[in-house]
Amino acid sequence: MIVQSTSAFLATAGIARTPSPRQTPTGSPANIADTVNISKAAREALAASSSSSAAGNDKSVEARLAEIRARGPINRSREDQDFLFANDKRLAEITAQGKPPEQLTADELDYVQKATGLVNTFANLSSAEKALYDKAVASGNTEAAAGISQIALIRMGGHMAGGANGTTYDPIDTSITAANIEKYFRHSIVDPSGNAEAKFQALIGFLQNA
Repeated sequence: MIVQSTSAFLATAGIARTPSPRQTPTGSPANIADTVNISKAAREALAASSSSSAAGNDKSVEARLAEIRARGPINRSREDQDFLFANDKRLAEITAQGKPPEQLTADELDYVQKATGLVNTFANLSSAEKALYDKAVASGNTEAAAGISQIALIRMGGHMAGGANGTTYDPIDTSITAANIEKYFRHSIVDPSGNAEAKFQALIGFLQNA
């Protein structure tokens, strides 16, 4: 093995360079010091070169990641996607957890949306609302958490949405409360299946019991 061969070589070299009691080094102390100094300088130069190379590689990776993100998900190749997931450290960490989306924290979902080019709905949630989302996820109430996700989606439409009885309201400036969900948010999504309504009702119940 290479390690064994290297070890043997170093051991042999060490023995060969060790003077016997009756031997004296052929070089003067000044020459020996010069040799040590040159060796140290070489090591420092190598370390600096390696550090510079690593920094250059990091910049190259970041530049390509920025390019891929700016391109958007539709225009990305399979190679782009593979590079993104392999080199975006935080994205890789989140993915490595193996959790389904509904079990991720709000900040994790926010990052995944931004990094992968998905519609960044979670950017529409305040820090307090993200904390509320995390509390719902931690309690196992994924339906209530999904209700918050629906409100984040509604806010993507801007400062005007439809409320009860043909009224309009500003979803971005309307806080997430049981009363506001009942009066405003639940009327902004038309879903004949009833799934959206079920999630809003779960969120109302969660808020009332919090």
